[in-house]
Amino acid sequence: MSDWNSDQIAWAAHIACLLEVCADKPGNVTWGKEFWDTRFVDFMISAVAIGPALRAAPAAPVGETILRAVQDTRRFVHTNTNLGMILLLAPLAKEAGREPPHPEGLRAGVSDVLRTLTVDDARRTFEAIRLAAPGGLGRADRYDVQRVEADVDVTLLEAMRTAQQRDAVAREYVTDFEITFQVGCAALRRFWAEGRSFSDAVVQTALVILSQVPDTLIARKEGPAVADQVSRQARQVLETGGVFSTAGREALRRFDHAIRDEHHRLNPGTTADLVAASLFVFLTEGGGLDRFPDLIARW
Repeated sequence: MSDWNSDQIAWAAHIACLLEVCADKPGNVTWGKEFWDTRFVDFMISAVAIGPALRAAPAAPVGETILRAVQDTRRFVHTNTNLGMILLLAPLAKEAGREPPHPEGLRAGVSDVLRTLTVDDARRTFEAIRLAAPGGLGRADRYDVQRVEADVDVTLLEAMRTAQQRDAVAREYVTDFEITFQVGCAALRRFWAEGRSFSDAVVQTALVILSQVPDTLIARKEGPAVADQVSRQARQVLETGGVFSTAGREALRRFDHAIRDEHHRLNPGTTADLVAASLFVFLTEGGGLDRFPDLIARW
């Protein structure tokens, strides 16, 4: 692994998280739209905090990367801003730094990474989850993260398999990051090829993901029926054109207002995590970082 490659991975992680929070996605924290307990600046600082862990990810176990990134984030912010992003970015970054690259591409390589996850990866990840203290986590009958790590006797992939029905981030581990590659990144590439502004492309991608995948953070807080309803609303916004049309922008404005409340119970936070992972893949596959000045010029 070269120093240049390590730098690219860290840059891609920083930029993916920064672009995710800078895009005016419905229901999420962004510039001028904050929660009472989480501010825009918290996400900006968190995007920088994960850099050292992600830079070292290719040479480190996935669980170590996750724990270090969460620990570093907690040095600077006092609320959970990025646990889901870290969980998704850690295996992606490990494979992105592989030399030589996997002959079948990044997703095939990530699949290999996931299948070599260990019990120690699970223990470190459970420690990281407890440290991040995410809201709406709930309880599990088996492998509950509130238990001491000594109780964990399965690999991280096996632990994610038990959680896949209630958490889309866990489901990504089980499906070789299906949403990230086939929905999120595919949408970003399509909108970029169409000549869209990149900020609009990110917002539209969030709508595409949310319309197809009910947000599991909302489901854990308010129940599956409410999460399904929010996804139906996202589909309706897309049917009017989404951020790409005047009528769609008005529908998006109303949708954003409808899912914001004092306690951000309808915040599609898992969708935001998936957008960040999709951005990372977009930047690391196919020379995304090389064309970054063009992305910003079209922001």
